Amino acid sequence: MSTQGVRLHIQDRYVVMDNGIVQVTLSNPGGIVTGIAYNGVDNLLEVLNKETNRGYWDLVWGAPGIKGTFDVIQGTFFRVIVQNDEQVEVSFTRMWDPSLEGKFVPLNIDKRFILLRGSSGFYSYGIYEHLSGWPDFDLSETRITFKLRKHMFQYMAMADNRRRLMPLPDDRLPGRCQTLAYPEAVKLVNPKDPQLKDEVDDKYQYSCDNIDNKVHGWISFNPPVGFWQITPSDEFRSGGPHKQNLTSHVGPTTLAMFLSGHYAGQDLNPKFKDGEPWKKVFGPVFIYLNSGPVGDDPHWLWEDAKIQMMNEVQSWPYSFPASEDFPKSDQRGNVGGRLLVLDRYVSTDLISANGAYVGLALPGDAGSWQRECKNYQFWSEADEDGYFSISNVRAGDYNLYAWVPGFIGDYKYNNSIITIAEGSTTLIELGDLAYEPPRDGPTLWEIGIPDRVAAEFYVPDPNPKYINKLYVNHPQKFRQYGLWERYAELYPDKDLIYTVGVSDYTKDWFFAQVTRKKDDNTYQGTTWQIKFQLSNVNKTGTYKLRLALASATFSELQVRVNDPKASRPLFSSGLIGRDNSIARHGIHGLYWLFNVDIQGTKLVEGDNTIFLTQARGNTPFQNIMYDYVRLEGPPQPPSLNKNI
Repeated sequence: MSTQGVRLHIQDRYVVMDNGIVQVTLSNPGGIVTGIAYNGVDNLLEVLNKETNRGYWDLVWGAPGIKGTFDVIQGTFFRVIVQNDEQVEVSFTRMWDPSLEGKFVPLNIDKRFILLRGSSGFYSYGIYEHLSGWPDFDLSETRITFKLRKHMFQYMAMADNRRRLMPLPDDRLPGRCQTLAYPEAVKLVNPKDPQLKDEVDDKYQYSCDNIDNKVHGWISFNPPVGFWQITPSDEFRSGGPHKQNLTSHVGPTTLAMFLSGHYAGQDLNPKFKDGEPWKKVFGPVFIYLNSGPVGDDPHWLWEDAKIQMMNEVQSWPYSFPASEDFPKSDQRGNVGGRLLVLDRYVSTDLISANGAYVGLALPGDAGSWQRECKNYQFWSEADEDGYFSISNVRAGDYNLYAWVPGFIGDYKYNNSIITIAEGSTTLIELGDLAYEPPRDGPTLWEIGIPDRVAAEFYVPDPNPKYINKLYVNHPQKFRQYGLWERYAELYPDKDLIYTVGVSDYTKDWFFAQVTRKKDDNTYQGTTWQIKFQLSNVNKTGTYKLRLALASATFSELQVRVNDPKASRPLFSSGLIGRDNSIARHGIHGLYWLFNVDIQGTKLVEGDNTIFLTQARGNTPFQNIMYDYVRLEGPPQPPSLNKNI
């Protein structure tokens, strides 16, 4: 490892940061990464691309309600922030003024790049600012993109069981592929590597929940070099720990996603109205480079990247960014406590919220964090006894939110706003907190597991014509292409019927309630049935149907009880969801919970049927993914709850 200090070379058109291990070349004053030299390779980025299409910050923005415009962010002013033997930090800014209205997003943008002595990689972060009174706009997406040399980087890794030799970008060109139901998905009919023939390639097959999206990237076998994108914190990402984002895909491309509506729709696109002021720091993220001796197994580079990722996570928040907008650890607060669950129909005792996700986000209603996309969020996972600790929280006002695997609904700490004071490192100890999940009466029956995903239900094998070999016999087989078409093959004549006490939800409940294609190539909604028996019916009581949804895409869920032809459903959700989860190979999107009252007069002793209709049917991608379904009996006095 080089002991050379960090050097900065400023030229007319370029700025070069060099620490003897890596050289990063940036356009001046644009701040586009045009070159990364490492381990004897003059440039890891694709030299066949234009300089503006190698390493760049980008965003998609538009006036309110207008389709977004893609913008590669070009700085107009360069300055040196820090320059010494230990560190170089440079800034490329693009400032907005009224003369630019309609031409550029109304934001001041400051892109920063940092190189440290002895570091095998570099850092980047951005500061976005919208001043009071500036024009309204929507921000659909922002990220950092790197396009790597295609002749070198052909092996992608994002998890131990999600890594593979990838197709070349040429394989997606006309003549080598067949476009499938949407442009991102292609079938490789004549790839340069014959082993990949007839496979499906789709960038969404490599999506990942934020909580698992900490390191991903590429390996070059010759020479043995790794290029890795490491995100040590989720605090600047929107939508909470289970919001899904893109990672790496054919290009070879690697992404640091900060904001997107993927698997959520416009709910996760920040909308700035009435001249609202806003400022946010995205990052820093780390671009890590590693290499190995020729002859060694280059797959080891992935193992090393995971170790480096852990080092970066443990170093968060970084001490070296020079911007005052990025507070260091001694300027951040901490919150701790214990979350317990009170559900008297499960136990008369408090239950530890084992594995609960507990977080701080902007003040709002319970569950509002899921759609919050302007501010910072801080999350932790409770231990088996329900204890949680949320550390390194930026100053501000927050609500405390949580959800608990195994229980429906959302928790919000209602006692007060939690204020993290500027410069305070004091631990705010909340003590024991009790979450009472939605519950009216005893469970009569349930389908699934309340964990906000549909993974426990029946996910079919793909059509043999549309296989990605990575996901054959894989725990994430839902990432295969075209699974929405399998429903009609399994249920050619009539829709799904589930019989409580007989059916097995892992085999008999299809993971998504999709549309059905008709003979005229149009689509129609589907109606599923849940059949169950009641030995006694309380005609004066109210039963409760809990419908927890893992995802919805332009759907309408209607509920009817014992009368499938009732002109008016007992319940309708109205049009919900823009998740697009099934088309993008996800097993969840945004979480929905509906609670439906069923009067006892609608039920009979003996056989009953609940009809669940997804009423919208224009495309193959309109669907509902259920998380969990439960029918509760009428409330009972505490003395009757034993052994329920």
